[in-house]
Amino acid sequence: MEAEALDTQSLRSGLLALAQNHHWTWTTEVQRSFAALPGATQHQHPAAMVEALTETDLNVILADEALSGTLQAQINECSELTAQIPSPPDVAYFSPEFGISDLVPQYSGGLGILAGDHLKAASDLGTSLCGVGLFYREGFFRQSVAAGNQQERYERYEPEDLGLIDIDVEVTIPVGGRDVVAKAWRLDVGRVALILVDTDLPQNSTADRAITDRLYSGDRRHRLEQELVLGVGGARALAAIGWDAPVSHLNEGHAGFLILELLDRQISSGASLTEALSAIRPGLVFTTHTPVPAGIDRFEPALALGYLEPWAKRWGVPIDVVMSLGVDPTDDPATFNMAALCLQAAGRANGVSKLHGEVSRKLFANVPGGTDIGSVTNGVHARTWVMPRLQETFDETLGRGWDNGHADAWDRVEDIDQDTIRGLRKAGSGDLRDLVAERTGASIDPDSLIVGFARRFATYKRATLMLEHRAELEALLANEDQPVTFVFAGKAHPADNEGKALLAEVVAFGASDAACGRFLFVPDYDIAVARAMYAGCDVWLNHPVRPREASGTSGEKAALNGGLNCSISDGWWDEMADGENGWTIPASAATDAALRDAAEAKATIALFRDQIVPEYYADGDSMSARWVARLRHNWQSLGPKVTAARMVTDYREHFYGPALADVERR
Repeated sequence: MEAEALDTQSLRSGLLALAQNHHWTWTTEVQRSFAALPGATQHQHPAAMVEALTETDLNVILADEALSGTLQAQINECSELTAQIPSPPDVAYFSPEFGISDLVPQYSGGLGILAGDHLKAASDLGTSLCGVGLFYREGFFRQSVAAGNQQERYERYEPEDLGLIDIDVEVTIPVGGRDVVAKAWRLDVGRVALILVDTDLPQNSTADRAITDRLYSGDRRHRLEQELVLGVGGARALAAIGWDAPVSHLNEGHAGFLILELLDRQISSGASLTEALSAIRPGLVFTTHTPVPAGIDRFEPALALGYLEPWAKRWGVPIDVVMSLGVDPTDDPATFNMAALCLQAAGRANGVSKLHGEVSRKLFANVPGGTDIGSVTNGVHARTWVMPRLQETFDETLGRGWDNGHADAWDRVEDIDQDTIRGLRKAGSGDLRDLVAERTGASIDPDSLIVGFARRFATYKRATLMLEHRAELEALLANEDQPVTFVFAGKAHPADNEGKALLAEVVAFGASDAACGRFLFVPDYDIAVARAMYAGCDVWLNHPVRPREASGTSGEKAALNGGLNCSISDGWWDEMADGENGWTIPASAATDAALRDAAEAKATIALFRDQIVPEYYADGDSMSARWVARLRHNWQSLGPKVTAARMVTDYREHFYGPALADVERR
């Protein structure tokens, strides 16, 4: 369609299509175009912006030849991209959450962010894949801090306001002996379609409408029913669309009830349960994300039985046989273990770093398939997480391929001069200072070394570790000649009182005189806050209890932006640290938790006092030449390894491709 042929109606429909394909979330030029629309606001989804445009607004856009011409080209490019969505896809990627944008609040943390990055990288690479998840009308909670304590609130979202497309598909799901109706929505992510299932429909009971109300809320029954809707409802939604993906990828055990639906299709065609398991195994890939038993999704037998019994009756097998599909012999007391279900049914399984693969093989050694767990180390979507100004420099100097992890492109960071690097880093820290001032009222010294810690406030992540040695920490914070500022962000699960206590302790110390205004907490952590922190922090701090961090990806995002990691040797850092691209906190050999924490806290503060801070200020000013050299090495050594493009390529070569071949031979 020629630009001059645009009228207000075609402009509105074109803009809506542009807003509904979330390729804009990693395309800065399109983001700028949306920001130029009349009435545009930073915190509104582009789909809602477009709906709010009046006829007068549309005519104003049409009268601006430069803007309307740019929009027309972007609309055409988006149309071409959307036309390339595979139908049907080869792989269906099931996950309980997807972090696509802070403007699509359907994620809580790392698992969802990883899933969103997986879809984006699959789009970039042209991987034949779709996503499958749930649509949560109230998303995950928004956080505020009152009297030093976390407060939670929920906001209600309408699918159309978040760019979801009504595809006129409804399915029925057996949930505990009753039928629940679910609607499927489509959310486009470049060349990838994400199908989201929603039970908030008038024909359902009040209780059933609430199954997909919130992410990770409610009791165990609510959780189990959500997982049934995700696995069974997601599979039935794909079938109703006409998509029979030969390979299904389960991102954690939350979608494991997909296995029930796949087994049912085989048994309904005359197979025995044993034959059905053999038939579905080649096309199932399972990724586990937890290295500790407490992180595995389990349901007590009395609860699980009521939801599994209808399947047993339908298949004509004893309920004990169905329950045995989710048995880990080491569970005490016995439970229906979702990871065990997935491992027994999947032909291929993996952890999310090399170390996590090793830990998982030991953790699941007594479960069929457990000793065969491999690994694909997590990566991050570069175009989503690298700040736009730095992307422009990379595009100009590194050329094409840096965002996909091409080593030859990253080798060219030597061609970026020191002043440019310093300027980019200072620009990022300036944006973070502005955010911190807006959210907290605190000011950060422009020359301060900024240290970031942003993640879920779970006890094993030890947000308060350095408070174990307050005197040394206070001395570090009081240094006026070489200022250091710590910026914290993150949420504790609403039911995690211990995590909330850690958060309150961080906030309380930050408010004390001893912190010197340099120990700050930024509330309501989301993708927007994370992006500012990755771009603005000079050092990224990570000190979980080893080896409980399965992979972690926040440090990878910081590294791509030029932040240097200071981390326990866990997750991805265990295999990628080389002694020069950051600092590794010495792990204590103590078996007593208190002694271990005290030793590792002391070691962390010593690293900052004796190595990190002196190097940053080595030239008498911030960001020394030695620091810039280390930063360049950080890019050269980690850039080729930490991208989601590398991750998805690994999945294609080692999991999806072989699984497709096995299915074809079946």
